Amino acid sequence: MKPIYDPVPVTLLTGFLGSGKTTFLNEILAHPRMAAAAVLINEFGTVPIDHHLVRSGSETYFRTTSGCICCTATSDIRISLHELHEARLRGEIPPVSHVVVETTGLADPAPIVNSLIPGGAPAMGLRDHVVAAHFYLAEVITAFDVLNGRATLDSFLEGWKQLAFADHVILTKTDVIGDGRDWAAELGALNPAAQYHDRHGPGFDLAALFGKRAYSLNGKGEDVDGWLAMEALASHPDHKHDPNRHGDEIQAFSLTNDLPLERHAVETFLHIVTSNIESGLLRLKGIFALADDPDCPLVAHAVQHRLYPLQRLEAWPNDDRRTRVVLIGQDMPAKPIRDLFDVVAPRSARKQRRLA
Repeated sequence: MKPIYDPVPVTLLTGFLGSGKTTFLNEILAHPRMAAAAVLINEFGTVPIDHHLVRSGSETYFRTTSGCICCTATSDIRISLHELHEARLRGEIPPVSHVVVETTGLADPAPIVNSLIPGGAPAMGLRDHVVAAHFYLAEVITAFDVLNGRATLDSFLEGWKQLAFADHVILTKTDVIGDGRDWAAELGALNPAAQYHDRHGPGFDLAALFGKRAYSLNGKGEDVDGWLAMEALASHPDHKHDPNRHGDEIQAFSLTNDLPLERHAVETFLHIVTSNIESGLLRLKGIFALADDPDCPLVAHAVQHRLYPLQRLEAWPNDDRRTRVVLIGQDMPAKPIRDLFDVVAPRSARKQRRLA
């Protein structure tokens, strides 16, 4: 198929839960080179929050998907890229120079890579041929959290895969740990072909991460070839996947509330949930309406048992002014956490939920 316009490079941005992908995505989109970029975001769980925290120009094309991308990546990414292509042809959006795909932290990158490289997942119809003619995978960038990264690699295969497929590994939170550890040498055994970058080191060059050449598997290691071969053999006919579950143990659940909350109550809730070592928490992200100034929401992030400094936004990112919290964890005690949130929530809102 002859393309209507020059093929557009696609960057896959991966990294485990809490590795700093959304923060890094904001930095990418702020760079002049990415002014005409489109963004596709996958979030785990049915209540999306991350994409509301991505800052970009009014012309940026966004599409979000929810759920476990490990099973739906091939269809989701091709559908999303085809929708972008159609929107461009209809004149609904300006020409796109680059596409950035941010995956959920639990994503296995193999399905997306397999769906965007020549000889990967087979085309299922004209739509897939259109996508192949107009988009190509240029690079995989993986954010690696040096605070929690080793524990992640010890516990989750997805963390290994995200590193193994990377062209560039961005070492995040090095400003916090500051131990001088040679992560490039340590992680290079897993992926010797990747380039390793200290996000907070001198001379970090964001623009140098983005190229125009197609993604290459050269030097990535035998594991990568094997994972892609396994993915090509796998099929998911009529697969129905719970968007709040990943495997048998990891799940996400959300908490919402319509009325503003007291700040001290929110802080108490966050402290109890993040400090309980038995909670199984992997990631918490939330945006809270506060009673002292409902027009300026509070944003909270936690990775495992580390609660990061709370941030106050100048305004709500969209018209949804509800408090929304997403928790992702392994064997989490959901009911006690929900009960605790009910204690924090305004009484009238609790009564509304019981009546709903």
